[in-house]
Parts: sequence; C-alpha cells; structure tokens
Amino acid sequence: MLPATFKLCAGISYRHLRNMTGLRRQAVVAISQELNKLAFAGPGPSKWINQVRRRSSLLSSRLEEKPFSEVEMSYIKQGEEALQKSLSILGDQDGWKTETIAGNGDKVLSKMLPDVGKVFRLEVLVDQPLNSVYDELVERMEQMGDWNPSIKEIKILQKIGKDTVITHETAAATPGNVVGPRDFVSVRCSRRRGSTCVLAGMATSYGAMPEQKGFIRAENGPTCMVLHPLAENPSQTKLTWLLSIDLKGWLPKTIINQVLSQTQVDFANHLRKRLATTPTPIGVSC
Repeated sequence: MLPATFKLCAGISYRHLRNMTGLRRQAVVAISQELNKLAFAGPGPSKWINQVRRRSSLLSSRLEEKPFSEVEMSYIKQGEEALQKSLSILGDQDGWKTETIAGNGDKVLSKMLPDVGKVFRLEVLVDQPLNSVYDELVERMEQMGDWNPSIKEIKILQKIGKDTVITHETAAATPGNVVGPRDFVSVRCSRRRGSTCVLAGMATSYGAMPEQKGFIRAENGPTCMVLHPLAENPSQTKLTWLLSIDLKGWLPKTIINQVLSQTQVDFANHLRKRLATTPTPIGVSC
C-alpha cells in the first residue's frame, strides 16, 4: 500500500493535479494512515516516522485554510514590499541629519532620498516592555485616536491573514488649520524577527474606500516602526519610527517638514502617557 500512496503523492506534483485540493487532502490522509501502521508494526525507524507524521499533520491543517484571492495576495505583497523598503532605508546609516533632540533624549533625524523624498526617523526609548508597546500600536490600533491628538480615527477595513490589514486613517486638524483635512488608505503588516517586531505600511487603493468629500487623500510609505527590547533592560523598548508622507496639495516644504518632525516628537510623548495608564499584558504578542 505504501508504494501506491507515494505514487499518489508524486501525481500531485503535476500542476493541474496540485490545484485539486481534494486530491491533496486524500494524499495527506493516506500518508498518515500508512505511517501509523509502520509506527506500530514493531522496531524500526520510528523517529523519522514521527517527524514525517508531524509534518503531515501540519500540511493537512494548512490545506483546510482558506486560500487568499489574487487581490488579497497583492495586498500581502505590498505590505512585504513596504517592510523590505523601510528596513533598507533604516539600514543605511549615511546621510541622516538631526532635525531635533528633545530634553528627554528623543531624537528626530531626516534624509533626502531620490525616489522617495524627505523621510524622518524618530528614535526613542520607552519605559515599557515590548509586548505593551506592540499591543497598543497593533492590537488596539483603532483606539489610537483616543490618545493621539494628530489622529481623528483609524478604522480597519479588512484583515488578510494574521499579519496584514487595510486601514483608513483620518488625520486631525492641525493648530491654526495649517494643514487641511487629510485621510489615508494604507496596507499594514507586522512581522517578528527574533526579539524584534516590525510594523510596516504604505499607501494603497481600496475600492470600498474611494476619496472622501472634504478630505485630500494623502499617501504614506514606505513607513515602519521597529520595536526591540533594550539589551541591558528588557523592561524598556527601543522604538524607531520611519515616517514618509506625501501630504499632497499646495503646501510649502518648510511647513511640511516642521509639522512632520513635531508630529513624531508629540507621538512619543502621547504614547508614553497612554502606556502609563494601560495594564501590562502577559507574554509577547508579536
């Protein structure tokens, strides 16, 4: 029976058969049954049989998952693109100029990029563990308007898998209405690499959220936040925020640069205040 089972599995390596989910599931079930017979037949290579069985079980569970549509896959790829571009920008240490340094050590740097324009980089230290910061920025994303005055509302339009979301963000009016009403539609993704969490995003289009009356549709990205625990004190988190925004409209660059750098400094202060009143979650979420 086992040779026939492997013939079945070999058959699904052909593209037209591989797309037949039922046949794939049948192959997985057949392998699992044969491995069970071998495992109980007596002495033998039970170690590798158990390993293959575990992988077979994992494959079977994945076959039950709902496949992504082409549109959803395009959003996932956009999120991954934003992440890779953002990390590439942050990884290049040359050319950064200091915009401002606050009394508490918070620092904003900037850099001109040929294909992106001016980008800003916030570097701060937060006296909270990584999981607290992550939960506030990702798990409670839609509550950000409650504590960040620069944001009026964030709404999740669609979740794609466990790492990707499409959001609509409405910016709050600036003092003196220097920058008029703006809104953003973005694809956002989150990734964990070891003890580091990366939250990335970029502008996208979404049919169910066309441009809104009374708002200028601005664009962000690639942008990201990188979170990692401080090596000498894991209860503190280093946060680096790469900000890249095209506000559109007819705004002088000097005003835009001033608004964006100040927005980052204010964000750090408001985040600290919020975290100070939020219970610390257990475990790492990202």
